[in-house]
This record gives sequence, C-alpha cells and structure tokens, in this order.
Amino acid sequence: MILDGQTKVYGIFGYPVKHSKSPTFQTAAFQHLGINAVYVPFEVNPESISQAVESLRVLKISGVNVTIPHKESVIPYVNELSDEVKVIKAANTIKNVDGYLIAYNTDWYGFVEGLKELEPTIEGKKVLVIGAGGSSRAIIYGLLKEGVDKIYLANRTVERAKKLLNEYLQHFKVVDKIIHPIPLADINEIVKEVDIIVNTTSVGLNDEDFPLFNYDFIEQKHTVVDIIYKETKLLKVAKEKGCKYQNGYPMLIHQGAKSFEIWTGQKAPIEVMKKSLNLHY
Repeated sequence: MILDGQTKVYGIFGYPVKHSKSPTFQTAAFQHLGINAVYVPFEVNPESISQAVESLRVLKISGVNVTIPHKESVIPYVNELSDEVKVIKAANTIKNVDGYLIAYNTDWYGFVEGLKELEPTIEGKKVLVIGAGGSSRAIIYGLLKEGVDKIYLANRTVERAKKLLNEYLQHFKVVDKIIHPIPLADINEIVKEVDIIVNTTSVGLNDEDFPLFNYDFIEQKHTVVDIIYKETKLLKVAKEKGCKYQNGYPMLIHQGAKSFEIWTGQKAPIEVMKKSLNLHY
C-alpha cells in the first residue's frame, strides 16, 4: 500500500472499537480492487459523537461505518437519512459527499444476504426473532422486505416488542398480521411451527448463559442464525440436530460489502473479504 495525497480515508466509529474486524476485510477489498484508500478504527467516546461526525467534513474523511453505541446517536448530525434509517432509526454507514453526509443502514441487507447463503428463498417463511433491540429492528426490516409470512417477536419484556410493532405499522401495511409479539416463555409453544430461528440478543456470548428456550424443541427442519460471532450453545444444538445454521460473520461481511459499494460504487469482492478473516462457513 502506498499512501499519498490522493489516498481516501474510511473508517469505523465505535466505543470500544479495537476488536473490530472491519478494518481487516475492508482493507483487503480496497487492495484487491486497486483502490487508493485506507480504513482505520476511530474510538469515539459517546459524549464526543457530534464532534466525530463533524470531523468527517473537516478532515474530508470519505465515509465511515458506525457501530455500538453510536448507531442512533449519529442521526441528528448528518444531512440526509436513507429510507431504511428512517424506519430502523439506526445508521451503520455514513457517506461524505463534499461535506454533505448521508446515513444508511446496511445491517438489514447484511442479514438477508447472509441468510440467503443458507435459505435462497425467504419469502413465505415463518420466523422466530428473539430480542427487540437495535439489531432486531434491522433484521425485521429485512424480513419484511423479503415478504416473510409470519414473525414471532420474542422478548423478555413484551411491551418493547409491541412498541417495535406499533412503530413499524407506520411504514409497512398489515404488519400487525405478520409480527406477533410474545414473551420468551411462549417460545417453546410456537417453535415447532417456524422455519427460521434468529437470536439477536447477547445471550450465548458467555458459555454460562442460560438457554433462551428449551433447545430440545429444535428440529432438523429449522434454519438457525445467531448473530454472535461464535458457536453459541444455540448453534451447537443446531449443529447436533443437523440444522442449517450460521453465526454473525455472514451478516458482518455482507453489511460491510454493501457499505463498500455505497462508498466506492464498485462491486465488493465478497470472497476476498471472507478470506481475509479466514472464514470458511
């Protein structure tokens, strides 16, 4: 890599951010396509997010990804929101066009494209989504765009799931016939009728975490996705049962690929990105 006066700068805002895999696979993509650019991590304290966004204009940084805890807090400081950000209420990508900042959310796209590696056709499926936080909002957006038949939205507090449903009613017709908020305790009763199980919570990050439901109810017919970047207890059971399954890396790669395309206008080299992280899923 040769740095010169023409080198474009991209990066990621997060706190913490040292663990991020994005610099590795985005840099590999730039190098593969011969793009004169670098991608660096920026650790941004939450109280400094407005200055960090303004620095994109001041320093002419071409674009950034945005990760926890900044996906919602960057929104007031950009110039324009894409349609999906208006619905999901979170942004993970900012493009700088001569000081005019446009916010996008590619998490929903990353989830859908990752899932399609297992399930090429998502339309008409019945899905259990566990958790009603930020990742869940993006995933549900993607599932609705793909035309799923039913989404059981399970959350520890059902009120939060109902709130998400009511907000999405403003953007999607008859979504109240598709999304069904349920408490975690009811998962065991409905899991047999779903095709896809998705965990969007942090449960499973620690090996001592209690199961989200009775994993004995998982069957070979299920496709199981856990957006945590490891083989959780949920995925271990899915593997044992012969299910199709994946962790959070496919979503990570595909959301990053979409960001890359938004910034550069070029097709992202997906296989190069995977190879840079030694992913062989």
